[in-house]
Amino acid sequence: MMFVTFSAFLPTAAVLAGSSVFGAQTVAFVGLYLVAIGSGGVRSSLLPFGAEQFDDDNATDRESKGSFFSWFYLCVDFGPIVSGLFIVWIQNNVSWGLGFGISTVCIALAFGAFVLATPMYKRRVPTGTPLKRLSQVIVAACRKITLKVPADAGMLYEVSDKVDNQPKIEHTGEFSFLDKAAIIAESDFEEIIQEAGSSWKLCTVTQVEELKILLRLLPIWATSIIMSSAYAQMNTTFIQQGSVMNMSILSVSVPAASMGSFEVTCVLTWVLLYSKVIAPAVRSLSSNGDGEPSQLQRMGAGRLLMALAMTVSALGEMKRLDSAARGEQITIAWQIPQYFFLAGAEVFCYIAQLEFFYAEAPDTMKSTCTSLALLTIALGSYLSSFIYAIVAAFTTTADSPGWICDDLNQGHLDYFFWTMAAMCTLNFVVYSGFAKNYKLKTVIS
Repeated sequence: MMFVTFSAFLPTAAVLAGSSVFGAQTVAFVGLYLVAIGSGGVRSSLLPFGAEQFDDDNATDRESKGSFFSWFYLCVDFGPIVSGLFIVWIQNNVSWGLGFGISTVCIALAFGAFVLATPMYKRRVPTGTPLKRLSQVIVAACRKITLKVPADAGMLYEVSDKVDNQPKIEHTGEFSFLDKAAIIAESDFEEIIQEAGSSWKLCTVTQVEELKILLRLLPIWATSIIMSSAYAQMNTTFIQQGSVMNMSILSVSVPAASMGSFEVTCVLTWVLLYSKVIAPAVRSLSSNGDGEPSQLQRMGAGRLLMALAMTVSALGEMKRLDSAARGEQITIAWQIPQYFFLAGAEVFCYIAQLEFFYAEAPDTMKSTCTSLALLTIALGSYLSSFIYAIVAAFTTTADSPGWICDDLNQGHLDYFFWTMAAMCTLNFVVYSGFAKNYKLKTVIS
């Protein structure tokens, strides 16, 4: 952020610095790439670090941890409200450098608060790399490819949790080939003497199950990328659509880009709606009175709401095109329903996804799995760009500018939204199949 702020005060031409010439644009891009690296490190580590502050053996802490995921996500989303309204106003009306400078000061204050609170945190010492543990399972299974997995899973190799201080995961029958890594051969007795998790010839059942968990998560993860490609429309086609509408609601000017801040407000509304209305209603209807939608069910609801958001977007665009054909301009308030349903999809899918990936992840892979959950948003943006390229290639002709063009009145953005709605619906169906057959992790107490 210091680089980005500094770039705003540099002239657009190059500035001589020592023996090198640096342009303001170069300095800005260096800062942006550093922001990306820093965000990746913070976001992937902060969530599991925060969740580890709660004691799973304490009923109150377990309940508080569930709320923590929602409030964590809200805090992350609160930034766009401040930046989309306050910071953007300062940059547009006062100074870009001042706007970036305020953001830099916020980062400095956050860092200071984090350092001062360090003595209060529970800190777990890292033990090795999960990539090595997973590789050991694959190598050990391949080395024993000719051996037959015993019918009794109790014959497979496992150690006491007192040996490596890691909870043991119950054996599952899926991906049975990997179980070969835990078969005890005559040549393995020397390996048993070694420290658990250090062998490339013999692995524990828990090690094998860690890799199985990752493989089971991959289909859920992949369907989330599809959902994220639709979510990316909030910062692209939604803004493009809003920019050709009458940007005023009840005589108040509302820039198309500021609707993103409204979406964050809708996120807060959905979180409160779920915690105060939906979850209690489901609990009252359950037989034992303490059940509520599972994380897999909530992620499914999020995917369905995303399909609904794309459908509402298509209907809104049809209304806009119809009005434009008559020489009229509809108000940007027509976008409110699509932002509302998109916010619901975000709450149900992404918050539950963070909880689910954290809960399913082995103790050695909490940060890794949390990173995978967050990575779906970035990959969804790349997929969205790829979809734009495909749409442009198939819809642009000599006589037609294509569905998505500079002048939306000449295009058919509604066709694009209908396509995204169909893709999201198909994605929901595929996800439902994987979720129905998903076997949850079972820790042996």
